[in-house]
Amino acid sequence: MKERIVILGSGESGLGAAILAVQNGYDVFLSDIDIIPSETKQKLDELGVKFEQKKHTFDLIIKADTVVKSPGIPDNISLILDLKAQGVVVISEIEFAFRHILPKAKVIGVTGTNGKTTTALLTYHLLKEAGLNVALAGNVGYSLAKKVAEKNYDFYVVEISSFQLDGIIEFKPDIAILLNISPDHLDRYDNDFKTYVSSKFRMVENVTKASSFIYCEDIKVVDEEVSKRNIAASLFAVSVNPHSRKGAFIDKDHLIFNFEFLKNKEVIPLADIPLIGRHNKINVMSAVLCALILDISFKKVLEGIKSFENAPHRLEMVAEINQVKFINDSKATNVDAVYYAFEGIKESIIWIAGGIDKGNDYTILDELVAQKVKGIIFLGIDNIKIENHFRGKVPFLGHATSINEAIQGARELAIPGDVVLLSPACASFDMFNNYEDRGDQFKEAVRSWNLKSVSI
Repeated sequence: MKERIVILGSGESGLGAAILAVQNGYDVFLSDIDIIPSETKQKLDELGVKFEQKKHTFDLIIKADTVVKSPGIPDNISLILDLKAQGVVVISEIEFAFRHILPKAKVIGVTGTNGKTTTALLTYHLLKEAGLNVALAGNVGYSLAKKVAEKNYDFYVVEISSFQLDGIIEFKPDIAILLNISPDHLDRYDNDFKTYVSSKFRMVENVTKASSFIYCEDIKVVDEEVSKRNIAASLFAVSVNPHSRKGAFIDKDHLIFNFEFLKNKEVIPLADIPLIGRHNKINVMSAVLCALILDISFKKVLEGIKSFENAPHRLEMVAEINQVKFINDSKATNVDAVYYAFEGIKESIIWIAGGIDKGNDYTILDELVAQKVKGIIFLGIDNIKIENHFRGKVPFLGHATSINEAIQGARELAIPGDVVLLSPACASFDMFNNYEDRGDQFKEAVRSWNLKSVSI
């Protein structure tokens, strides 16, 4: 009898899991509590996969040998708890895909509260530019299962969220990268930061001596966990400060790479890094270490760095108008991400912030706000908490009910040499579909104003 796989959720990961499951001869059923898009239904029909929508029928799901769960479905809902109580194995799509990757292939896993996508994209870019047969997948937007189904890659660069790590059993990256951990998504972890930390460290729970673990020693909670855990992998520390451990660090105006695989210390001038902010230097060091561990030549690495373009909405330079820079950092939906943005920008800042507060503690921004921010324009429906925190701490506070209104306010305040920064520290769903929609509207408004200013 065929092993029965039930997939919960019809998004990118769910459809990818269905494709891989059918390819490997499983009996497949897909269930989604929401409406399944018509194009997805068509694909499921082509695959011969039975499905249901707008409900989860327990009597159908309980027949599964294994349930592959969308990362958007919490572990503590009654359906998942009941399945586990009945002995049904519930895993993530990342775990399901990993079980079907050929043993000779290598997996690079990237996690962290912030910087995952940038680091995964750069790692993928460096490997691809070096001529390797590599796939990019995971939380970056591409189903790992679908990538495994489409062809046999030699390398898989996988961005992995804590939600995806919560559903692993056997998953074991050959190179694991942990960039940072700060409070985020705590509603999924009973508002317990320690539980969230443990979730992130699941990345290395199955690693062996043959594995490598790259981590940022500057993050206190990460360094403490590394020191008290018996992690079998070879450890590589990255830091913005010089250190004696193997790995990488910043020394004056250079990134320094130093470990036994290298004949000599390798050096990259900071001027050659096309990304803003010290946090992005951590991302670059992590990606470069990964490439060097895989024996990619330093020459190829340098060429790859210079040709890299980051994903949108991450400290993205939109335009410079009348000597005022406009930067789109809409992906900065938590306080730590905004801190990194402030840290990396040298000019005076007009800060566009606000949205749906995520239980933020804005105190960590106070020093940088005092040093760099000349005004805040609050964008959103309810910004009482963030406004109350910064009232009296900056010379100007304004309000906007639209992106265009926010840009207009920033224009009136900015002088040559300033930066107008959209870095909200909050979720976007009060006024926008998502952070991409917020960032796209910001870019469109800036470019529209630029065209008008040129024509005047």
